[in-house]
Amino acid sequence: GSAEAVDFDFAGAAPEGWAGPGLRLATAQAAAPEAAEAGPLPLRPAVLPDWASRPPVPERLPPQPLAPSRPSLPEPPLRSPLGPEEGAALRRGRLAHRLLELLPELPPEVRAAAGARLLALPQQGLAPEAAEALLGATLALLEHPDFLRFLGPGSRAEVPVAGLVEGRDGAQVVAGQIDRLVVEEDSVAVVDYKSNRRPPEDPDGVPEVYLRQMAAYRALLSEIYPGRRIDCYLLWTEGPRLMQLSPAQLADHAP
Repeated sequence: GSAEAVDFDFAGAAPEGWAGPGLRLATAQAAAPEAAEAGPLPLRPAVLPDWASRPPVPERLPPQPLAPSRPSLPEPPLRSPLGPEEGAALRRGRLAHRLLELLPELPPEVRAAAGARLLALPQQGLAPEAAEALLGATLALLEHPDFLRFLGPGSRAEVPVAGLVEGRDGAQVVAGQIDRLVVEEDSVAVVDYKSNRRPPEDPDGVPEVYLRQMAAYRALLSEIYPGRRIDCYLLWTEGPRLMQLSPAQLADHAP
């Protein structure tokens, strides 16, 4: 075929129309167009999978999460702020907790001065002798051999943990936040702070709710760090006082 030069002008057909030189075929189409077949296209019968004709199987609900820091059992009653003695003990416990959060992150040589500045603030409401006694007890705890391991390499504060453990009643999701954790080559140590509650005389007097909390952490850490010994401690901020829980005691309260 051949083409001839033509000046096109489509400007009047639409606002964005084009005008200019172009080419147009000069030879007519020689072959007739093929006739389209009339009638609907043939349809194939649909083959549905087996599951399309059955009701769906009910989905299995995931295990109910267990948050050791939000126990299901009632906790021991808080100290009442009423009365001078109880109110003072409440303030000391709160301040001890704060010192135990802040001082381990500081070099040992500046802890005493930093703690003294914190306790001397007027809003703390502590007499100088009470502040000195609290700071001395806290610094002594930070230098205690059992607590020194929580200040060395591999130790961390406020550690979130989560995982799935196999318990007596099946799989259990455990999620929580550990106050202080240290990971060593052959062992893992975890400590949970307890504020504003009277500490027991010995580990046998620890309330069941706290034993369940620590047993849940112990089970979860055993899954995360298989083959390592898991040492569990409660730190009562009144005092303050560090108390280790025995594996046998915690085994009776595992998830």
